[in-house]
Amino acid sequence: MNTVATKTRIALKNILFATDFSPASEAALPYAIGLAKQYGAKVHGLHVRFPSTYPIVGPEALPQIIEAAEEQAKFEAKQMHEMLATVPHEVTVSEGELWPTLNEIVNHQKTDLIVMGTHGRTGLGRALLGSAAEEIFRRASCPVLTVGPCVSTNTERRLAMKQILFATDFSTESLAALPFAVSLAQEHLSNLTLLNVAGKFEVGELVHAGQYMDSTLRRLQSLVPAGAELWCEPKCRVEQGAEAEKIMEVAIALGADLIVLGVRRPQGGLGAATHLLQSTAHHVVTRAQCPVLTVRS
Repeated sequence: MNTVATKTRIALKNILFATDFSPASEAALPYAIGLAKQYGAKVHGLHVRFPSTYPIVGPEALPQIIEAAEEQAKFEAKQMHEMLATVPHEVTVSEGELWPTLNEIVNHQKTDLIVMGTHGRTGLGRALLGSAAEEIFRRASCPVLTVGPCVSTNTERRLAMKQILFATDFSTESLAALPFAVSLAQEHLSNLTLLNVAGKFEVGELVHAGQYMDSTLRRLQSLVPAGAELWCEPKCRVEQGAEAEKIMEVAIALGADLIVLGVRRPQGGLGAATHLLQSTAHHVVTRAQCPVLTVRS
């Protein structure tokens, strides 16, 4: 297995911050601003409103209703300008479906990173919830930083990124995220931990469990970039158990400031598997105590 070259560096020039003004989505705002300041990036604030439904009224009342919707859009744009006042930015308030609008901006603006928050649940009205967030991080062509509902408010510590956890099953999809983990660790002089989670061994497999763990550990070690010890403390771990639970358990034990995962492009629907098992990435994103960076292959 080839190591990842240390010359791979992330350049963040354009960050997209998606918000619906809910507390859950606004919890991601300090990360968008903080990363923009760290990397000298521009932030594009985006709010997509559901298509308006107009009551059955006479034609004389329709202009007032349309004017009220336009005023609301102006107010929301003003809110975003105030939220992003400390960094170079622009804002978009539009009406329609979230993903098509967001994808168009990502392609047009050549977005390097999407930052968003999520409740991690569905059916709660306007918020960027689990299903919408999952659609974005599975489909987006650029990395997505998601701030879930369990993330602490200690943003300054998280942005320092002194402890980064990268989880992999050695698939092409998961390894696509490794350069980002390495680059961020190098940029922040972080401790980088590479993790593989093996399923539970059956009784008949226990004889080979030790051999498997040793070979997997060597495989993880082969991913560590040459000279990485000059700028971080790379560590490798092999654990047994349920993937999502074990990733979060290790993240808590390490005091991780960031979890990095690779995800697959959805095949035929949003239920498509992530890099480990179906819904692993979703479980980690919505339950982790630190932000999660997902990278689609």
